[in-house]
Amino acid sequence: MKKFDLRRIMLKAWELFRKMDVLSFAECLHRAWLSAKAAEINEKRILAAKMAAGVTEKTATWSDWKKAGYEVIHGSKALFGCNLIWGSKGDGATYKARFFGESQVQAIA
Repeated sequence: MKKFDLRRIMLKAWELFRKMDVLSFAECLHRAWLSAKAAEINEKRILAAKMAAGVTEKTATWSDWKKAGYEVIHGSKALFGCNLIWGSKGDGATYKARFFGESQVQAIA
């Protein structure tokens, strides 16, 4: 049986509950579980797309680089993209994520 980080799931549920006024806590908890289950699938999809593109450097999305204190250099094209499951949306929706390499970012001044 696969083990999940229950603390992280509950924190995600509370985060969604506070953010979305119209949702019940039960729905937020359901969405948090969907996100936790989708994380493993998303990691596999990212790895497969990265291998298919032949990329070996560290990659992340634009927003992940921004959170880490970097910005993508203007005019840089994404190295690869893949469809990921958006679990917190609640309906199994997917979105197209674009990934940029470490050589395409610079530290924010």
